[in-house]
Amino acid sequence: MVSRVERGPVAEWFWTIDRLFLVTFVLLMGIGFMLSFAASPAVAERLGLDSFHFVKRHAAFMLPALGVMFGLSFLSPRQVRRTAIVILAVSLLMMVLALFFGIEVKGARRWVTLAGISIQPSEFMKPAFVVVCAWLFAEHARQPEIPGNFFAIILFGMVAALLIAQPDLGQTILTSVVWGGMFFMAGMPWLWIMVLGGLGGVGLVGAYLTLPHVAGRIDRFLTGEGDTFQVDTAREAIIRGDWFGQGPGEGMVKRIIPDSHTDFIFSVAAEEFGIVFCIVLVSIFAFLVLRGLNHAFKERNDFNRFAVAGLVLQIGVQSLINIGVNLELLPAKGMTLPLISYGGSSMIAICVTAGFILALTRRRPEKRAQERSLFRSVRGVPAE
Repeated sequence: MVSRVERGPVAEWFWTIDRLFLVTFVLLMGIGFMLSFAASPAVAERLGLDSFHFVKRHAAFMLPALGVMFGLSFLSPRQVRRTAIVILAVSLLMMVLALFFGIEVKGARRWVTLAGISIQPSEFMKPAFVVVCAWLFAEHARQPEIPGNFFAIILFGMVAALLIAQPDLGQTILTSVVWGGMFFMAGMPWLWIMVLGGLGGVGLVGAYLTLPHVAGRIDRFLTGEGDTFQVDTAREAIIRGDWFGQGPGEGMVKRIIPDSHTDFIFSVAAEEFGIVFCIVLVSIFAFLVLRGLNHAFKERNDFNRFAVAGLVLQIGVQSLINIGVNLELLPAKGMTLPLISYGGSSMIAICVTAGFILALTRRRPEKRAQERSLFRSVRGVPAE
């Protein structure tokens, strides 16, 4: 146990970290590892691999992911900002390179290979983009003569253009929703809300008219016609699981759906462990988002407030999209369930997000002084 008397960096970290956040992130990673035993062996066997191939790789990804999360949680807000700028610059460069030299998977170029390791740069772009935009919004709020909002709009346009070029409409929508939420928090005028909302609608219509795979997914979702095998099977698995599931290893959906260990792991969980387990899982994500928004509400520093709200909103919206697809409430979209689905880039990138959240919500001396001042003002107690 670390003593309160100690003043080393580890002791300072231990007594200032939001331990509920930390436990929640580690718990989600543990649940994801457990579900990899349920979902991935059948997929590995279909591919002619060792039954525990994906389980071993999942465990191998967890170690650096935990290291990244804990390492970033030691940073100060200024160091978080600087780290995010570097990650964003590298990610955008790699996204450009992916368009020309990346691996093409199902008609999209989203992956690059470095030293024999496949990386999806857009996953790392997301948390860095949130932090940098939070900084730009905060600078404009602090000094209105600084065109922070304008630069944030330009940056969003660059990111959206690269995502559409891959193409990756799901990540574009996710990034747009999170960016829009942060802009709203920063005091976006209603005129801007209407203009950007209209542009978003035009963009969706344009994607439907110009991207055949997007049109196909939307048409299948609205009409129920065509190849809806995966989403239909996933929904049926959830129904078959009933309240308490078929039991570990007894599910059938993982033997049928190719992406059962990634995009449809929620259906595997529902079939084998039941709806009650899934309600608990959804509650954990809801707790994560609500606690983050509560931190943001109490935060006086604009940068910290925008960044924490944007980061937890990113996790929440991504979870909502994944679960909505599994429940056949949204059109099919390949998007992982944060910290649960198999995937190295996704897991490490979400741990970057988690590390940033932990760093920005630490109870530093200046934050404790602000909280005492706020408490006194609410109680009507004069300042010391």
